[in-house]
Amino acid sequence: MNIENIEAFVYVFHYGSFNKAAEILFLSQPSVTARIQTLERELDCRLFDRLGKQVQLTEKGRQFLPYAQQLLQIYQKGKQHIQRQGKIPNELRIGCTVSVSNYIIPELLPKLKAEYPGLQIKVTTSTTDDIVAKVLNRELDIGFVRSVSHPYLQSVKYYEDPIRLYVYADHPLAGITEASADMIVDQPFVFFECGALDWLRVHRVFQSLNKPPAIHIHTDNAEMAKKLVLNKVGVCFLPGVCVRNEVRDRLLVPIDVSEVAGVALQTNIISLSGEHSEMVQFLVSDRFV
Repeated sequence: MNIENIEAFVYVFHYGSFNKAAEILFLSQPSVTARIQTLERELDCRLFDRLGKQVQLTEKGRQFLPYAQQLLQIYQKGKQHIQRQGKIPNELRIGCTVSVSNYIIPELLPKLKAEYPGLQIKVTTSTTDDIVAKVLNRELDIGFVRSVSHPYLQSVKYYEDPIRLYVYADHPLAGITEASADMIVDQPFVFFECGALDWLRVHRVFQSLNKPPAIHIHTDNAEMAKKLVLNKVGVCFLPGVCVRNEVRDRLLVPIDVSEVAGVALQTNIISLSGEHSEMVQFLVSDRFV
């Protein structure tokens, strides 16, 4: 059975016309008719009823349609896979920030390996500036970094992670869902500082108050900050990605602080302009949520 005959059958059904199917397939109308007739002889049944310029499926045609569509889809996927082999490198060098390395890459790489089974992957964890430099110098193929713009890079938004206040489960504030800055200023704070510009907005929350927040511990490590909150050392503003499991297990409770509404950390995927476009497209299509 010729796959081109299957294709003609599916296209005639989809467009409801031999002429339209021929136009889309860049064939003459007699060629499409010949392909349908050949398929009908192979199946020993009529697939279409002709009603002037319009056609409709016969009962046998309706029965055969889902199989024809599945055959065509499998063929097209196989064709894409074979054609893609020459475009995908044997090794993919990924650079990512610490948060991406800890919380996203472990979930993303199995999906990447399932899509590209022969692909060897090397992951480097570093700062945004270092990853940008290494992508520009072709030491890395793609990077997961804070939002950046550079004339030689394509930069695509991957996800945006809201910053919220988190408290341990039996904290006095755990029973509320929203608070204001003056309600939390006296709380012992573990202050996580990631260096992003948006983080300055969290600092500014307290500038309008008469006293600064009670920062007991200052750290640049999200895992440390999270564990200190779990150990009831204090409360902390954190990106949601690093506390998903703890919130799910009700070990940590998120509280919306009105003054930081809309503050979020954005992660982009970068690569050299015009390179690794298919890989970036796959990653974005399966973007982290």
